[in-house]
Amino acid sequence: MARIAPDAVDWQMGAGRDLFGGDDPLPAPPPGAIPPRVPRVFPGLLATAICHADPARFALLYRLLWRLQTESGLLEIAPDPDVQALHRMVKAVRRDSHKMHAFVRFREMPGDDSRRRFVAWFEPDHHIIAHATPFFARRFADMDWLILTPKGSARFHEGQLHTDEIAAKKPDLEDATEQLWRTYFSSIFNPARLKVKAMQSEMPRKYWKNLPEAELIPGLIAQAQSRVTQMQQQQAKAPPAFHAAIQSRRPAARPAPADPWSALRHDAAACTRCGLHAQATQTVLGEGPQDAALMIVGEQPGDHEDLAGRPFIGPAGQILDRALGQAGLDRSRIYLTNAVKHFKFVPQGKRRIHQRPNAGEVSHCRWWLQREIEQVQPRLIVAMGATALLGLMGQAGKMTDLRGRLIPGAPPVLPTWHPAYLLRLPDRAAAEAETANFTRDLELAAAVLAKAA
Repeated sequence: MARIAPDAVDWQMGAGRDLFGGDDPLPAPPPGAIPPRVPRVFPGLLATAICHADPARFALLYRLLWRLQTESGLLEIAPDPDVQALHRMVKAVRRDSHKMHAFVRFREMPGDDSRRRFVAWFEPDHHIIAHATPFFARRFADMDWLILTPKGSARFHEGQLHTDEIAAKKPDLEDATEQLWRTYFSSIFNPARLKVKAMQSEMPRKYWKNLPEAELIPGLIAQAQSRVTQMQQQQAKAPPAFHAAIQSRRPAARPAPADPWSALRHDAAACTRCGLHAQATQTVLGEGPQDAALMIVGEQPGDHEDLAGRPFIGPAGQILDRALGQAGLDRSRIYLTNAVKHFKFVPQGKRRIHQRPNAGEVSHCRWWLQREIEQVQPRLIVAMGATALLGLMGQAGKMTDLRGRLIPGAPPVLPTWHPAYLLRLPDRAAAEAETANFTRDLELAAAVLAKAA
């Protein structure tokens, strides 16, 4: 605020004086000075970068603060040297904090109260004690602990975290459980998946001296190849008795039927191409004559369809049946299916609330829809709703523009409303008008089929 330019400031560390703690008065801001303004993201970056060990960090951060008063979009200029230096510091501090979270090893200390006590030693590259230790306070709030480092210490006692910047000395630590930990570590070490460079990238050697399991690593690496050979030569072991009992309860796998139509249903019943199969009761494939001239494609099975395994038997199916009757179409001569074969929903109490499938789920199910079309070979397809159109055409369209218009193809596609959309219209007059349009679209489908015949 006093308008002291960055090149007029000399930042020093360990000089015995403090910018804000001494008796020297700070420069007085001129009359009408405006407090500095910065982008919302800058204080967080500053709080992280100031933990870096580079003495030049103060000059850099002050220079950025100064420049931001006239260059409001400075942080968005990635090639700027100051911005690059800022992000390098932030990245280094965050990585150091991550390594501290991963490689601190607590040793239990004797105590005579109800709360257990632990102590740990860590050697960070940067001044991250205040920055990184709140993580431990959240995770280990039920015990007292002390983390000592050459750059300061953190003490958590009775729910309160205290940090300082006083350099500590490495204590002589030993814990009886460390041998148990070494045994566990060596037993889970998989020599067949060993990648030394990747391991050393995630666990640099400089941390090894403070990790109890690290003394085992060179021997495990040296023995890896011989252990892999031994594993390859080892005879297969019989499964435990309880595994064999569980496997015996599983029904024997049935071979796929030779009939193409039955094989399609057999394969679809075991579909796991997307995550929708995990919650749905079953795969709901289409229903109708295998040589139907008309195929109607909806969005997905609803609650009723998911339980029964048949398409269009719920409230939307009832609207469809009435409209088919008014259009002179016989449901028993139509192949009915959906673009997505599993019910997507969100549980709400005892109810299952319908959710619209996303483009990825529609894309996964498009493979099944294409196989149905290949089997039935209809002369016309009615696409009810945008999801059905996406499943058929591979791209979405605006239904208000496409409804009732025949899209040429082999076979041609006629878009129309989905009956569920008509159920959701709150205005009665609008619902009646769009239901009439839906019926007229089905009448157009009947006319197209009659003309083709």
